[in-house]
Amino acid sequence: MEITTITALVAAVSGVVLGWVTRTSAFKKDVAQEAGSGAALRTDVEYIKHGVDDVRFELKDQVRRFDALTERVTRVEESTKQAHKRLDKIEE
Repeated sequence: MEITTITALVAAVSGVVLGWVTRTSAFKKDVAQEAGSGAALRTDVEYIKHGVDDVRFELKDQVRRFDALTERVTRVEESTKQAHKRLDKIEE
């Protein structure tokens, strides 16, 4: 074999090996980047879930307060109605 043929074969093989190594390295970097972005996404989702839980808790508290106020308003309305009846009797 001639030296030029051997050189061409060595260059071709090293090109294939170098391309394979580069592709493998790029693939590993992509996997690491996707894992990092996946972890960040999971963290964001957990943060959102905690926020939703907090809002849900506050909503339940507001509903309890609203129910208590509704009951109080009903009592005040009844008391006012009775007071008006008493005033009407006094005026007669």
